[in-house]
Amino acid sequence: MPNDLDSAERLVIPEFLEDRQSEAQVRREARIHLARLEADIAYFQARLELIGEPISSNRAAQRKLFTLLHKAIANQILDTRRRHADLR
Repeated sequence: MPNDLDSAERLVIPEFLEDRQSEAQVRREARIHLARLEADIAYFQARLELIGEPISSNRAAQRKLFTLLHKAIANQILDTRRRHADLR
């Protein structure tokens, strides 16, 4: 039967279209990743502001942890921006 799914011609997508779609997908995922990292940075900055000058060992430990996390996330943002220069 000519209308069977098995007898239909297969749709062939040229490679350049697939490359374009995959590049767009990679850029989209990189933008989402970058937005999440920037949100994390904002959170850590806010926590550091709330902690202020530590008055206890617990607050000093929190400040140290959030400072380290802030630096680590900032490095990830820089790496992501270097890999995807078109996201600036």
